[in-house]
Amino acid sequence: MTSPTPLLDRWAAVPKWKDMSSLYKDIRSDLDRVEDRLESWSRSSNPLTAEISGYVLRKRGKRLRPALVLLTSRLFSPGSEESVFLASLVELLHTASLIHDDIVDNAGVRRGKESVHSKWGPNITVLLGDYLYIKSIGLSLQSRHERVIRLLADVSARMIEGELDEYALAGDLRISEAQYLSIVENKTAVLFGACCRIGAILGLASPEEEEAVAAFGLNLGKTFQIVDDLLDFSGDARVLGKPTLTDLGEGRITLPVIQALKTGGRAGRQRIKALVGRKDISADERRALLEDLAGGGAFDHALGRAREFAERSLEAILPFPETGPRETLIRLALYGLLRTK
Repeated sequence: MTSPTPLLDRWAAVPKWKDMSSLYKDIRSDLDRVEDRLESWSRSSNPLTAEISGYVLRKRGKRLRPALVLLTSRLFSPGSEESVFLASLVELLHTASLIHDDIVDNAGVRRGKESVHSKWGPNITVLLGDYLYIKSIGLSLQSRHERVIRLLADVSARMIEGELDEYALAGDLRISEAQYLSIVENKTAVLFGACCRIGAILGLASPEEEEAVAAFGLNLGKTFQIVDDLLDFSGDARVLGKPTLTDLGEGRITLPVIQALKTGGRAGRQRIKALVGRKDISADERRALLEDLAGGGAFDHALGRAREFAERSLEAILPFPETGPRETLIRLALYGLLRTK
């Protein structure tokens, strides 16, 4: 008996999207309302708070997390005002985490624009990150679902733990793949999973359905982060909106490097060690590093793990009825693996 065709291959013929806007066409009106809420939450009687909040909340990213809340809630029921509210709230929480992330990493660019840390300095940025975290948890108290409030508080703590673990292991060439995946889960994937779980809670899903969509989100988050780490090596800086090799320059040891350290021998380890934490990596050094990683199978290994998690996300979502929201979630799983930015 032959093994079944992987789900990713079976869904390779799914109509492709032109951009995130076309992917989100069925929830566009709700996402526009999310933007309106974020704009209203950026207002403050304090001029500096209003200025910086507006700056970060107007820097639109992919809005993946709000989309996941909206799409998973629509798997079970029509859209609601609370789904828009909570979709906005998870984006506010995500933005707070990015602000703190940029401080820790001393990052100068975020979403193609100067980071808050670079523009206003670390002291103000710490306070703004704290402000947005506290504001997001305070706003969550308006939800009529106590489980959602507890979930967001727990996820916030896990995201910070992931940041602490990553900081503690920065520059450590002994980091294992298991440690890396634990950081990925806490820093990125748990919020993806929480967004899907929130949608299920709002849609009054059964416990089994809730666990399935949460598994979809968790594995999608892992896929996204691993691909993000791959793009830091192979992506186009103009498309990414930030320089390549940012992770290595900031001391983050991601999966391609972990695999190369395991298989590349002593000389390879020494070449990598000489580049960790450096922000002045030359074009020749970058070219040699990419050749080492590609030739040693490090990129293939990392892409294989991303594909594994994307496959798991499809396994979780495919049993649901064939509806528009399910098809968009399937496309998101494919996009997460195939994206270039």
